[in-house]
Amino acid sequence: MGILTADLHLPHAQSLKQKRREVLRVKQGLARHVGASVAEVDHHDLWQRCRISLAVVSQEAGEVAEQLERASRRLGTDPEWQVMSEEREVIEIDEGGA
Repeated sequence: MGILTADLHLPHAQSLKQKRREVLRVKQGLARHVGASVAEVDHHDLWQRCRISLAVVSQEAGEVAEQLERASRRLGTDPEWQVMSEEREVIEIDEGGA
């Protein structure tokens, strides 16, 4: 399992409505192209800022890392957003667990 959290800046947003439209577009694109579950987790009341977290799951840690990299590239190349910071974590699940 992997988690990516990114702080994003939307410099051209003029309203919360415009920001929410862009957040929805980004969330849907990540879900479709990366297979991620995505949520806006902070800065809900700010026009030009957003923090999103996404989660991906795979049997292989390498595949998880690749999915997180694809998500990061997609965020970094979106012309509407600037990625201000990003954190990634790959969590290996113990197969012999409870």
